[in-house]
Amino acid sequence: MRNLPGRDQEALPAGSARPAGSAGSARPAGSAGSVEGAEGVDQRALGEALIRACAAAGASVGMLYLPDPARRALHLAMTVGLAREFALPWSRVVLDDPIPVADAVREGRFVWLGGQEEAARHYPRLGLVLPYDFALAAAPLVPDPAPGAAEPTGAGLVLLWPGSHAPRLSDGERDAVDSACGRLANHLRRAADAGHPVRPPARPVMLSPAPPPTPGPVEAAAAMAFIRRLPGGNCALDLNGTITFITAEAAELLGAPVSRLRGALPWEALPWMDTPVIEDHYRAAAISRLPRSFTAASPIGRYLRFDLYPDDTGISVRITPVADDEPGPAPGPPTAVPLEPSPSRATALYQLMHLAAALTEAVHARDVVDQAADLLVPALGAQALALLVAEEQRLRIIGFRGYTAELMDRYDGIPLGVHTASTHGLRTGEPLFFADAGELAAAFPAVVIGDGMAAWAFLPLIASGRAIGTLILAYARPHSFVPGERAILTSIAGLIAQALDRARLYDATHQLARSLQTALLPRVLPRVPRLEVAARYLPAAHGLDVGGDFYDLIRIDDTTVAAAVGDVQGHNVNAAALMGQVRTAVHATAGDPPAEVLARTNRLLTDLEPGLFTSCVYAHIDLAARTAHLVTAGHPPPLLRHAGGPAKMLLLPPGLLLGIDRNASYTAVEVPFGPGTLLTLYTDGLVEVPGEDLEEGIAAVAARVTATREHHPVSTLADDLIGHARGGAPRTDDIALLLLRFAQEERRS
Repeated sequence: MRNLPGRDQEALPAGSARPAGSAGSARPAGSAGSVEGAEGVDQRALGEALIRACAAAGASVGMLYLPDPARRALHLAMTVGLAREFALPWSRVVLDDPIPVADAVREGRFVWLGGQEEAARHYPRLGLVLPYDFALAAAPLVPDPAPGAAEPTGAGLVLLWPGSHAPRLSDGERDAVDSACGRLANHLRRAADAGHPVRPPARPVMLSPAPPPTPGPVEAAAAMAFIRRLPGGNCALDLNGTITFITAEAAELLGAPVSRLRGALPWEALPWMDTPVIEDHYRAAAISRLPRSFTAASPIGRYLRFDLYPDDTGISVRITPVADDEPGPAPGPPTAVPLEPSPSRATALYQLMHLAAALTEAVHARDVVDQAADLLVPALGAQALALLVAEEQRLRIIGFRGYTAELMDRYDGIPLGVHTASTHGLRTGEPLFFADAGELAAAFPAVVIGDGMAAWAFLPLIASGRAIGTLILAYARPHSFVPGERAILTSIAGLIAQALDRARLYDATHQLARSLQTALLPRVLPRVPRLEVAARYLPAAHGLDVGGDFYDLIRIDDTTVAAAVGDVQGHNVNAAALMGQVRTAVHATAGDPPAEVLARTNRLLTDLEPGLFTSCVYAHIDLAARTAHLVTAGHPPPLLRHAGGPAKMLLLPPGLLLGIDRNASYTAVEVPFGPGTLLTLYTDGLVEVPGEDLEEGIAAVAARVTATREHHPVSTLADDLIGHARGGAPRTDDIALLLLRFAQEERRS
């Protein structure tokens, strides 16, 4: 970002950031030669293993993903049989993304999609962006077990098969995939054990299957003669869509010389072919590897039939004129050739659709930043990106790619009143495009260019008719922003602005709701001699609704406490408010007989008529008498572990939920509570998993409590139980947890 504004002028130090995608060169397609990774590790064997994996499994495409050092995202390291255009939007996948390879690596499982319908049903973004016939498998790379083996690689393999593949993998194909995963994982493990872990390159390495043997002169001449004798015209495209071969007859039918067509993309060399429909046919053939035909009208009114025959190395195209009596597309005016070339409209629509699909899944502002950076920087050929939003009359950097954090920190908080390219859009709503440094300096003479970039786009982020920030794209070389590209970039900025505005509102609302709920829970728990206490609260994994789960510990005297855990029905502000009232009622009567505490709380709730019900378990613990009295109102059973024994469910006499019947009565149970005894109180979010039996969930928690050493800190046990809940299937409810243990001897805090 050469023109990121400073306080008084715009200045960035030269060489401050390494342009994204500028380091790490991909070896030529068809080569499995040496590629040096970030750690200098020779990746030849890795590339060859990926090519062999595709061949053994009969797959048309292979993609190898490696984790970043923090293991929060997967980066596409190399791919075989796939066009760069298709690969780049998927070059970085966050582990939480609803993408097959992310699910495979995160959950350690094999993912199989047998066709287009299954892909759309389970992964809507994948189905929307690539609505073509293909089969897909994604699997984690797990090394063979060995003594002292390193931890799992965190890498993943994706394979695609043509649309003609059966809905299920054969046993032989599955064995080939499993073997390939093992070989790739073992290679990564050996490199890591040697102190040279393989890191993903800056850009994916594009490989191609081994080409067929080169024909001899006689065979080549015979092949050319065969092609010339065929009626119509013929040409060949590589997997990227570039015309690699074309006959003079085909060029004549298309209305352009061979020299203009060879080495070009059809929809860029021929403006009349720059339509989403035509390029979509190419995409469908390239992804599905199935033949495809379509008819199009040339500018001179001639209708042409295109027959596409793909394989793993490219697409053969047969072009024939449509006879007068054959149906063709409705005639229309010829497409005017623009004075200057513009980017493919179909390519632009592909990028917009991919970004739009990704942004629909972005919940938080951080998600919007990550999706925009992951998709835009590689797809648009930019080397750097920054997203800035207006807050309190300043521009705040909320995300970037291609720059260092230290550099961004220097320019965070630019006053909106400073006249810079970054603040221009906030005042006027108009974007700015600078093809080179001279144009930038002419528009903003005070600018100091020092980030090594050579072209910039400053795009206002406009949502609901107001500018909320600026998107900055920077390019390492001079870049001409033609009208078509400017319109595309402006549209992209609009999508990002709407998603960002929505996400920031969600974040603010979510924070407000959580703050309300947190404020109603106890900030600190009272200290009682020889009573070890740990409490945890974990919100549900999704949504912004607040719940009514609560815990509380009330000190009655030096040896007596009251403990309560409850769950108010519902997930809204009303539930949180009622939770506060329940806590107040329990506090007001704590110290009375436990059955009377719940009875009085129940009468208060029924008098309030909140329309919500509450479950609650209440315990009165007397350390001097070494007893505990417990009572429940429809709450999950506590777990009790005596010194030297296992944790067991404490089955209390059932009591009616609070707030249903004003005259309900409750029965307390007395249990021994001597030194070493541990009481676990919790809400159902800790043990309830959709589709599983509740008692199995309770038994699993009891087993973890039993397996914990008796002198292990209760705070560590609390963290372990929460980690257990988070590591399993997604939970749909909040979790409140309270652990109380009578210490064997008094300990200093």
